[in-house]
Amino acid sequence: MSNLWDLSAIQPNTTTVLQGETVPAMFWNGVRERGPNVWMRQKEFGLWRAWTWDQTGEAVREIAHGLMALGFEPRETASILSNTTIEWVLCDLAVLSAGGVSNGIYPTDAAEQVQYLCTDSRTTVLFVEDDEQLDKALEVRAHLPLLKKIVVCDMEGLRDLHDPQVISLHALRELGRAHMPQHPGLLEQRVAAVQAEDLAILVYTSGTTGRPKGAMHSHRGLVTTVRGYNTLIARSERDECMCFLPLCHIAERLGGEYFSLYTGARLNFVENPETVPENVREIAPTVFTAVPRVWEKFYSGVMITLKEAGKSQQAAYAWAICVGHEVADRVMAGQPVPASLRMRFSVARLLVLDNVRKLIGIHRARYLVTGAAPISPDLVRWYLALGVPMLEVWGMTETCGAATGMLPTRIKPGSIGPAANYNEVRLDPQNSEILVRGPNVFMGYLNLPEKTAETIDADGWLHTGDVGTVDEEGFFRITDRMKDIIITAGGKNITPSELENELKFSPYVTDAVVIGDKRPYLTVIIMIDQENVEKYAQDSDVPFSNYASLTRAPEVQALIQAEIDRVNKKFARVEQIKRFFLLDTQLSAEDEELTPTMKLKRKLVQTKYEPQIEAMYR
Repeated sequence: MSNLWDLSAIQPNTTTVLQGETVPAMFWNGVRERGPNVWMRQKEFGLWRAWTWDQTGEAVREIAHGLMALGFEPRETASILSNTTIEWVLCDLAVLSAGGVSNGIYPTDAAEQVQYLCTDSRTTVLFVEDDEQLDKALEVRAHLPLLKKIVVCDMEGLRDLHDPQVISLHALRELGRAHMPQHPGLLEQRVAAVQAEDLAILVYTSGTTGRPKGAMHSHRGLVTTVRGYNTLIARSERDECMCFLPLCHIAERLGGEYFSLYTGARLNFVENPETVPENVREIAPTVFTAVPRVWEKFYSGVMITLKEAGKSQQAAYAWAICVGHEVADRVMAGQPVPASLRMRFSVARLLVLDNVRKLIGIHRARYLVTGAAPISPDLVRWYLALGVPMLEVWGMTETCGAATGMLPTRIKPGSIGPAANYNEVRLDPQNSEILVRGPNVFMGYLNLPEKTAETIDADGWLHTGDVGTVDEEGFFRITDRMKDIIITAGGKNITPSELENELKFSPYVTDAVVIGDKRPYLTVIIMIDQENVEKYAQDSDVPFSNYASLTRAPEVQALIQAEIDRVNKKFARVEQIKRFFLLDTQLSAEDEELTPTMKLKRKLVQTKYEPQIEAMYR
């Protein structure tokens, strides 16, 4: 395996690197042990500002005392309505240190959704990022009788605001500083009183099938998971990580904030979601976790750049990536890599592949992690061919993050790996549904005992709703969501995710929803990659005036048809897509069709675009 990448750089760590059975206990032990070391960095006005563990501890202590000065009691809930920033982490750790329950709200949520989440979680303190998020809170606060205070992190544009219910984060910290000498030892008492089985955080599901449900996670579940992560894909204080996914999503909360808290790996916060590609090259993370859409975007960028390159550069890339695939295939098959092939791979890296890695920003990466959604096996193989191990993990909100994980010593593209050692995973013998049991499994849904009973059976097995297979080596593979499996009018069972993943491998396709249940043939709704398709149109002199006209251009329709034809060749005739429809509206996370993690909501899309779907079957 070392012929492709350095396995010594991906050794699992089974020792406990930070003591503590609750998140606040771990955090304060980290402050004591790592005091002057840098933990977090955030870019402000073009400059990176570093936060040491001591500075972080000071801020968390002041915010926690400020909360207690406001009357915040143990087991009360505070919610955070903000983009991914260092202040998010500070407020989160302060709430937990004060003995409270921390809940995250997506910054893209509308005011009505903020009201529902605050009501359902019984929020008493609401942290908001800025004036935009404050407006949402002020719009619905009359309907939130339990809400005591709204804390604003960034007061720019709000200097003249005078509202007794609103306080700035700076003022809250001042309140905390005044509170500390009057109540010495109170924070330590709160931290010590928190028990491992206590509710720690709420993570609301994305609401693709109705109202979001608040998944309850205990401190024991969080600590079990981050310790377990280190036995899968270990990190250390020498690692540089990026924090850019929503912190209210389980992936970044566990794999970013809490995992780095435990290991001491440095967290670098991007400026905003649009600057991720630029920040990746600037930070050059040593470990990098992202969702498939990010990996697809990087691949698309390389493919578009390659099309603009000269013939000699294109030929050099074609040779180098071919060598990379040859090495990766041998390594994945457990076959030895001949000396001549190793030599060719070294030359391929020197001339081409290392430059591709630098173009993306992964030239220092020890490994890459993908999760939160299915990914095309071909895309995984491409990153392996570059010489960077890509490890797929699988889990969900209810499993507190990853429940299975790919082994760096045995990578199988298309698989999600074996069960993590901190939980059990098996298939339901009746319907092949994937079941999970372990201390990382959530406590249940807040205020929804019936839904909890439907999800966790009497033996403690979590019914995930994912259908899968498992091979003789214990590697699981997701075939689809139980509710998404298509049964055509001819009785053929089809898993749409396989087709959708192949389509998303195209640089011109961002997302796809395959239709065909009880239908005579398959069709697909496609969301194009605006940047790449616009560039194609400009390079090909295709006239368009706006996004809608771009999707309707015959040349663009032909471009997407060619991508569908490419995918169809990989499937049997009955599984092939016959017609397609391009969404003519440019969607963002604020649109109802997308989840906050930018996945199309299958049922909503099928309902909203029913006329267009019916037209494809006429």
